[in-house]
Amino acid sequence: MRRSNRRVLVTGGGGFIGSHLAERLLDDGADVTVVDDFSAGDRDRIPDAARVVEADLTEPDALDGVLSDAELVFHLAASKRVDTDRPHGQFADNTRMTRNILEAMADADVTEIAYTSSSTVYGEAPRPTPEDYAPLEPISAYGASKLADEGLLSARAHSHDLTVWNFRFANVVGPRLRGAVIPDFIEKLRDDPEALTILGNGRQEKSYLHVEDCLDAMRYAIERADDAMNTYNLGTRTTTSVDRIAAIVADELDLDPDFEYTGGDRGWTGDVPKMRLSIEKLSALGWEPAMSSDEAVRRATRELIAELS
Repeated sequence: MRRSNRRVLVTGGGGFIGSHLAERLLDDGADVTVVDDFSAGDRDRIPDAARVVEADLTEPDALDGVLSDAELVFHLAASKRVDTDRPHGQFADNTRMTRNILEAMADADVTEIAYTSSSTVYGEAPRPTPEDYAPLEPISAYGASKLADEGLLSARAHSHDLTVWNFRFANVVGPRLRGAVIPDFIEKLRDDPEALTILGNGRQEKSYLHVEDCLDAMRYAIERADDAMNTYNLGTRTTTSVDRIAAIVADELDLDPDFEYTGGDRGWTGDVPKMRLSIEKLSALGWEPAMSSDEAVRRATRELIAELS
């Protein structure tokens, strides 16, 4: 990565994607500092070669002195539960973190940031959804916070010397994933191999991107896009239904359970039941995912079965 063999700060580096990113950056020769409060992340996931700073990014002084040598920030830290019981607090926390990071970057004269946004900024949109789709009407506080963060980053990019890579993720899967449909199904079927309870009607259908493809896509865009604000969808051209995920997990566990449904067209409040992002903009730069959505789900299932055994 053109920018990765430098001094890089990763917020949320103890999380699922953040820990994989820290490893990739170190492999590319970067000097990596990870900032995490470990409320959701795991310190043991962080490679030994990375410097670790335990800090709460909602606090204004969390990055005092931390950015003095940094050249690029990857901002992944966030409160991520879409079905949170504290939506206003989640919105405040996520936007506060981004504001504090931007202020610390300005104080330290750091001018490049890659931000992990989400498909949830689109709300329930026509599919495939391009980056210029409007209006953006998120249906969860999480999506609203991601959209607000994008606004903060865009304003700073267009009014100050700041370059932003803004990545709107599909559902990313792979090793270390927790609190999502694949590990949930694995754990449920190990507890009861005869039956699997599925939230909603099972016909929810989304794009699943393997974490290795996700990291490749971020790297590819950062190397080739250099506008003030560079917004890209990261996903696959295909989708996978929840029923299909259940079938893949059962197949990989060599089980044949009965599927039981909680009912309704979505799994929880704020869940977007159908999602597929257009990746034509990134494809125009020359990037394509190595795995389809089904292939990403199956590979992640195998990885997680081994990891959770």
